[in-house]
Amino acid sequence: MDAVDGEILRLLREDARISWRDLGAAVGLSANAAAERVRRLRRAGVIRGFVAVIDPAAGGRTLQALVGVTLAQGTDSDEFAAAAARLHPVTEVLHLTGAPDYQLRVACRDTAELDALLRTLRLRLGATDTDTTIVLRSGPAGWAAEQA
Repeated sequence: MDAVDGEILRLLREDARISWRDLGAAVGLSANAAAERVRRLRRAGVIRGFVAVIDPAAGGRTLQALVGVTLAQGTDSDEFAAAAARLHPVTEVLHLTGAPDYQLRVACRDTAELDALLRTLRLRLGATDTDTTIVLRSGPAGWAAEQA
């Protein structure tokens, strides 16, 4: 990987739908050369895929929270992760070292949906304890300094 590849990755993080022409122009390459660089980065596993970034608030899910989950003794960790990922409010599942066992990023419509989610984690998925923190605002790295 060289500096051009690094710049391509930065641009793709900002807008994965950028055209080959615009990507190439931004890094001083032709559209075909830029496309070939991206294909090479994908083959090498540097780029694993492209995703749509969803704004939960735009869909009415304005309450975001981080939920630390400690699993009950004997709960299968992989089964918990798969089941938690299928729950509609869950947007991210992180398996951690230490305590808690998992951190879930969730987006709920209201506190009633958050409460129902926490009950589901405990009663159906094997969580013995949860610790919930409400997200007041979020943004990219360096964002907090820009807000001051």
